[in-house]
Amino acid sequence: MNEKDLYSILGVSRAASADEIKKAYRGLARKLHPDVNKAANAAVEFGKVQEAYDVLSDEKKKRYYDQFGVAPGSAASEAGAGPHASGHAGWGPGGFGGQNVRVDGMDLDPEEIGSMFESFFGRGGTDPFARGPFAGGRPGGRASSAQRARAPEPLEHEVLISFMTAAIGGKEDVRLVTDDKPRTIEVNIPAGVREGQQLRVRKGAGERDVVITVKVGEHPRFRRGDGNDVLVDLPLNLAEATLGATVPVPTLDGGVELTIPPGTASGAKLRLRGKGINPASGTPGDLYAVIKIVTPKPATLSAAEVATLRAIGAKQGDVRQ
Repeated sequence: MNEKDLYSILGVSRAASADEIKKAYRGLARKLHPDVNKAANAAVEFGKVQEAYDVLSDEKKKRYYDQFGVAPGSAASEAGAGPHASGHAGWGPGGFGGQNVRVDGMDLDPEEIGSMFESFFGRGGTDPFARGPFAGGRPGGRASSAQRARAPEPLEHEVLISFMTAAIGGKEDVRLVTDDKPRTIEVNIPAGVREGQQLRVRKGAGERDVVITVKVGEHPRFRRGDGNDVLVDLPLNLAEATLGATVPVPTLDGGVELTIPPGTASGAKLRLRGKGINPASGTPGDLYAVIKIVTPKPATLSAAEVATLRAIGAKQGDVRQ
């Protein structure tokens, strides 16, 4: 990532909370995402916003950026703008048991001391400590964190999927911007994925993995219940609820016929076993038809029908007792 003010990119202050940072990112993502913004530079601007959020939404990366002014693992960091080029002495934890060491009036932590030895003496060879306890430029001869190869930090991204894709699984194309270049990856969505669940797309060696946070859209009929259960509202008229009936009910994999017992009350839940979400692993859920009794509009009733309803009401008595 080029050296730049990540807070300014997201339009927040350095004192912004995690929620404020997330809110700012979502607003900019909705505005700049190449799927909705057709401007020539939309992909580049969205990439800047995405990478800024990658750093500021991660507590460790944010702390590093606030201290050194560059993102961890960025070109500026590797070129010497990070902690190992700060000019302070540094050593590794090998010979000091993780304790801070006082050098020339300064309290230095073990990691800082190791980097000073590397700066002064290199990583071995002609180092005067090469055959002693500091072989390799670090106490105990152990390599510093800067020497160890580090996998690239994963790229974080949110994707909105339909309720049906979340319920039964499927594939979703996700557009990303990495290193200011847009690309599309295909993500396998497992059946039963939930709102807020994270999916990791592993890439090849040297490439950044992608961590997908799932957002699930609403469905006009279905909604998620407990576990893998699914709820669907089932409207009934007075006769069907009072006398019983057989009516069609939608399910995730098509419609079925459901028998309504006589005297079914509004709000009752009738279960269809195994007709909920069938996850990739785990127990399938059930589908619950939630009864909603729809009363007739008075203007559609004849005088005789009104009289009949009043008689039925009088016979039924006060149902509030």
